[in-house]
Amino acid sequence: MNTSKPKFNYKDLPSLIKETYKAWDEANPWRLSAVVAYYAILSLPALLIIIINIIGSVWGPDIVQGQLTNEISSALGRDAAESIETIISETQNKEDNLISTIIGIGTLLFGATGVFYQLKISLNEIWKIKPDPNANFWKVITDRARSFAFILVIGFLLLVSFIITAGVSALNEYIRQVLPEVLIYIAYLLDFIVSVGIITILFALMFRYLPDARIKWKTVWKGALITAVLFVIGKSLLGLYFGAANPGSTYGAAGTIVLILLWVSYSCLILFFGAQFTYVYAKRYGMGIEPTSIAKRTD
Repeated sequence: MNTSKPKFNYKDLPSLIKETYKAWDEANPWRLSAVVAYYAILSLPALLIIIINIIGSVWGPDIVQGQLTNEISSALGRDAAESIETIISETQNKEDNLISTIIGIGTLLFGATGVFYQLKISLNEIWKIKPDPNANFWKVITDRARSFAFILVIGFLLLVSFIITAGVSALNEYIRQVLPEVLIYIAYLLDFIVSVGIITILFALMFRYLPDARIKWKTVWKGALITAVLFVIGKSLLGLYFGAANPGSTYGAAGTIVLILLWVSYSCLILFFGAQFTYVYAKRYGMGIEPTSIAKRTD
């Protein structure tokens, strides 16, 4: 009896994508992404402050805040970036007593981890996994601690990204002097490779450790790479869309909130598609995504 597992072939990719889309659509990703986007709004100030403080201890808080502002500006527009920068400044400039400070730190940590906690729930749902309802209180604490670990991971990856970007900028300056006519193509290619590489690592860690699931690294890397490529392309297209259509202008003072909701929601749709692809790939080629000891399957 032949029990060998089927092997991946690039000719299988169209059918994989088709099956992924069908399963992704059935998982109601619009609802999942809307929930994560809501928590992202609540988590964003705390998340940015923690990241600025973490990376700022090495790189300098002003430089880090400037870099983040540039990234937000390219994604959401200058007005939205300035609004978020004001929120960060107002939060950091508060003078509180000891008790207020302790409460503030606790609130900050709880708020910053909220978006990752919701991502975990969404990934569980896409991978048809449900945590054991009898899991004790420490499960909740562990989930929050794991979510905070991802904030540290993002901080580390951003630090690496800033260092690599500085190196790429120096390389681009050299290329500008030697081959000025091809600089724009080389710069775009290098930026794309760096972005895909860093985001692939982030998604790989997310798929591996965030859900209540056991999954092999071989499957993780394929799903993470597909997700990262789609995410980088989607981020560029969203930037063009927001720049041309300016969908937040209709909402006046609330425009920044609307832009963040839209950006996070659309980005999550891409992330969930990548997660669904990972699930379909693992299931088709016999690698499987199994629940941990404190979870169970729902299919």
